[in-house]
Amino acid sequence: MSDHRLDAPIVICSNRGPVSYHSVDGELEGVRGAGGLISGLLPLMESGRARWIAAALSEEDRVAAALGLPERFGPLHLLDINTEDLDLYYNVVSNEVLWFLHHGLLDSTYTPDYTDEWRTAWQAYRRVNTAFAEAVCNHGPHGATVLVQDYHLSLLAPLVAAERPDLRLVHFHHTPFAGPGEVRLLEPTARREILTSLAAHHACGFHIGRWETNFRRCIEDMHLPSTSTFTSTLSSDLGAIREVAASPACDAALAKLTERVGDRFVIGRVDRMELSKNIVRGFAAYERLLGLRPELVGRVVFVAQCYPSRVNVPAYRRYRDLVVDTVERINGRWGSAEWTPIELADVDDFPASVATYRRYDALLVNPVRDGLNLVAKEGPAVNERHGQVVLSSEAGASVELAGAADEVHPFDVVATSEALSAIIDRSPSERRARSEQLRRDIESRTPQDWLADQLHAAE
Repeated sequence: MSDHRLDAPIVICSNRGPVSYHSVDGELEGVRGAGGLISGLLPLMESGRARWIAAALSEEDRVAAALGLPERFGPLHLLDINTEDLDLYYNVVSNEVLWFLHHGLLDSTYTPDYTDEWRTAWQAYRRVNTAFAEAVCNHGPHGATVLVQDYHLSLLAPLVAAERPDLRLVHFHHTPFAGPGEVRLLEPTARREILTSLAAHHACGFHIGRWETNFRRCIEDMHLPSTSTFTSTLSSDLGAIREVAASPACDAALAKLTERVGDRFVIGRVDRMELSKNIVRGFAAYERLLGLRPELVGRVVFVAQCYPSRVNVPAYRRYRDLVVDTVERINGRWGSAEWTPIELADVDDFPASVATYRRYDALLVNPVRDGLNLVAKEGPAVNERHGQVVLSSEAGASVELAGAADEVHPFDVVATSEALSAIIDRSPSERRARSEQLRRDIESRTPQDWLADQLHAAE
């Protein structure tokens, strides 16, 4: 790779920016987002080397953009996009179709329906992608590397290349990538536009080889020219997680949790209530465990930090109701005045989530399909009890954590229950060895490594 490319200016494009705005006592306050993506990229902005282009997602964001406030966090350009277009691009095309498609959750008996409403939404998706492309062309320094993040922004490359051939474009897909059979469920025009546009990048990146292979097979299936691809796992911001773990807020949350669970064996999970997270099957595995091992009744507790997500999507609301109903049924059947089998917290409280990380004896991470899953990497980083991880074979993180985590198929309730049972009986020495291996695997990469992989791919 040339020194010129390593030192080239950078433009980052993502649906959500690194900062969101809220009104506090009548004043706009910018709050930095969390996560490995922002941790890997935001230092580039703060150094002045990179600029970030994102959508203004709230009214406060739009006001901040008009006032030029985002510049306080570095060169951040928030696009004030028509609210109807933003809704259709994000909620209909991105969330209801593309997200479901890549996570293997489309039920072709019922969805999708490519009606006039879909075509209206697809036109909005095009317009939003065009707005991002125009912003890149207008604000991208000469010779810059453009890092496009995720499936919301699939159509940029041909638009940018036509106007700015001096720019190098790299697309990184954070979700899984569906195989050719599933991708054929997409409306044909949308399928061709998305795949053609992705192939027009100088390189496309994925967390693991399975998603990369699926993409390449889709390109071949459409008889499109091949493009360069690479794999790179995004790491958690371990420093930030450990800072939260050491905070008074987390200590207070852990004290409250300990008061509730006592010295019981704790099965933990931390998830959004998304269909892909497979929460209900996890509870079914736990209930099976209680039925097969009555000596565990009252001695084990499932602490579930599961907060609602995308409640404007009907399927998500139904799933939230199913999660709550399942918890109430299991607690009603098995619980007593002294013991609640499942402790469900359905609010987004990050210090409480990290307290669960610190306290679990077994962490259940069993998504139906996941591009990576950072929970499987964050939990072991701060756990204080040599906790074990039960991990879905369909999570990208299973590639990194193979051998240290207990791998299960996400649909196999019996195997998940048996894995939890085995962990309960596992010797202290094996628990220690596995937990130490988990931590070594997790600490072997940083968010900056993921960024470097994208910059190298641009050459």
